[in-house]
Formats: sequence, structure tokens, C-alpha cells
Amino acid sequence: MDIIRRFYSKKSEVTTSSGPASETGGVLPIDLEGRHRFVRQRLTNMTDEERAFRRKFLHDQHIHEDEPVVVPEIYQELYNPIRRAYRMPMDAFQEFLAPRIGERTAFNVRFVTGKVMMGIVATYVITYYFLYNTNTWERKSGWRVHESRSQCVPGDPDFPRTSDRHLPKHYADRGFSSSPI
Repeated sequence: MDIIRRFYSKKSEVTTSSGPASETGGVLPIDLEGRHRFVRQRLTNMTDEERAFRRKFLHDQHIHEDEPVVVPEIYQELYNPIRRAYRMPMDAFQEFLAPRIGERTAFNVRFVTGKVMMGIVATYVITYYFLYNTNTWERKSGWRVHESRSQCVPGDPDFPRTSDRHLPKHYADRGFSSSPI
């Protein structure tokens, strides 16, 4: 009991931060400078081999203007033939757009266009299934659709409205009364 009392009696301290929650987005940072960050450490105790390595390391940090290099064989190795086949139309669309609007924008347009097209196809498939595969008395599969009556509350002009379902066949019919049999 004493622990609970101490827990609730503590005042919570709110600290505000002027920066982001994480400078690296949750990824552990890699220290590229190492012990060469400070001038004194950089100048002392450095052998010729370490200087050559440091020179090569700094030279390797500069990226050539041709980077990144696109190698078609890597694309063939990383993606299987089925994936390459269904990606082909949007790849051609992206290659058409890239010289006109830039590589990154062409990729973004390709991504959004593909997702919108998948959404439209999914909407069409679901709509078709709802319209032409409803549950009837002849089969067990399909969607069973029930229509609700419209709302009628006090104050409406036709307030105590009687039900428009006045025959027994209007309830749980599932298409039996309109069957040609």
C-alpha cells in the first residue's frame, strides 16, 4: 500500500524537447569520423598507413555523378518472371514519364497510379459480386442482403407510418416469390 501511495504522490515532470524524438529515426548511428573528429586526435599518433586509409576513406565518400548504376542483370536476378510480367506495364509507363518529369516523380506517379488502379479493380470486383452473387433460396453461397426500412420519428408528416411489408412473403423471402418455378 505504501508503494502505491508513493507512486501517486510523485509529481510528474514534463520535459519539452526542441528537436525530433530521434535524430536517426530509431536506427543506430554509424560514426564515420571515428577518432578523427577532433583536430588534436587527428594530428597525433597517426601512422602513414592510417593516413593512407583515411585519405582513401574520405575519397570513397564522394559519389560519382553516374551513381547509382543500373544493371539490368541484377533486376533479372532479383525478381522472378511472374513479378517481372505484372510489373511490365507500369515499368514502361515509368520509363515513358522519367525523361519528362524526372526519375523520382515518375516513380511516385507510377506508385500512386498502380495503387489507384488496384483500388478501382477491387471496387469493380466487389460491386459485381454484390450485384450478381446475392444469396437466394436456391443456393447457400453469396451475400445475404437485408434492406432496412426508412426512419420515421415523431414530427415527420407521415409519423405513425405502417410497415410496407404487409404479406408474409415480404419477410425472409430471399427471392422465392419472384422465382419462375
